[in-house]
Amino acid sequence: MAAESYLSRGVSPTKDDVKKAVANQDKGAFPGAFCKLIEDIAGDPDYATALHADGAGTKSSVAYLMYKETGNYDWFKGLAQDSLVMNTDDLACVGCYENLSLSNTIGRNAHLVDGKAIAKVIEGYDEAIAKLSDAGVGIKMCGGETADVGDLVRTLIVDSTIVARIKKTDVINAANIKPGHVIVGLASSGQASYEDAYNSGISSNGLTAARHMLLSKYYADNYKESYSDTVPYDKVYCGKFRLTDNLPGTDVSVGAAILSPTRTFLPILVPVLKQYRESISGIIHCTGGGQAKCRDFGKNIRIVKDNLFELPPIFKAIYESGEIPMKEMFQVFNCGHRIEFYCDESVAQGIIDIAKSFNVDAQVVGHVEALPEGSENEVIVKYNGEEFLYN
Repeated sequence: MAAESYLSRGVSPTKDDVKKAVANQDKGAFPGAFCKLIEDIAGDPDYATALHADGAGTKSSVAYLMYKETGNYDWFKGLAQDSLVMNTDDLACVGCYENLSLSNTIGRNAHLVDGKAIAKVIEGYDEAIAKLSDAGVGIKMCGGETADVGDLVRTLIVDSTIVARIKKTDVINAANIKPGHVIVGLASSGQASYEDAYNSGISSNGLTAARHMLLSKYYADNYKESYSDTVPYDKVYCGKFRLTDNLPGTDVSVGAAILSPTRTFLPILVPVLKQYRESISGIIHCTGGGQAKCRDFGKNIRIVKDNLFELPPIFKAIYESGEIPMKEMFQVFNCGHRIEFYCDESVAQGIIDIAKSFNVDAQVVGHVEALPEGSENEVIVKYNGEEFLYN
């Protein structure tokens, strides 16, 4: 399942080598769950503990470019939400969203990223936590670490770690995804009722590919610190856009679209879980691995996605760059929906209605079929008359 346009820029969408490296590690209290859960750190046999880490990835490089081009430090703020949501919404996929404790790690090149930028990142954390509190999700900020690692980091890295406890009876284990269940997808783009502006849907995955396929050679020649010199020059910033250009099909700039803060689906996930938890066999966050990520969960199943959302404008622009085939698009990017519920068909409309009450589009995007015992899972994506197999 190689994605050559991504691998050529030093990134693996499926991280097969990483999976091999951890293959012999303990699988935790719920093998096959979307997030690893361990026995409770407090020693309660009725609880499990989740310890989860993730970050904003190379999106920080675009924030740096926007700051350099505009002089506005506010572009760094969204990185905090990116880093936070990549953790919170992963955890929600196992049913865990209460009493979250957060620590953050910021690694920077202090020659290029000053204290004002760091202050904006911290401000971004405070604002994101306050918004999630309004949605009934409690997060305690427990401090963190800002490391000056200019020898290793060209600009800035923003990472987060969250620890939480969950009743074992409340865990949703994606290992149990059932044949016969339908898949309800929640749109990644648009403007949710709890968002302040249009969201392109890019989230925090595939940003290395996105920025090099969209942005022009101007950035390669003027901001050499924004990319690795291990990437061949012909693969660096190959697009046609400047950051301030309008993204076709929208009213926002390309830079603003790329830096759309990663949408949290927690305001939707919380009421869905409270109402329909027993009818949901799995929840997948379509992050690293895109629409093929679900292949790693469940057993002896074929996941068919034959009613996907139309590609949002930012993904259309990436595809139209000519740098990436459609099969790889679905492997690298969420391409329109980022959370998917595997559920009884009888509750699908109820989940869709909850999402739409927050002005987030939702629809049944596919279904699950059984394969013979001992089969490797596979994913089939059908889009615009084409069919792509991931196995």
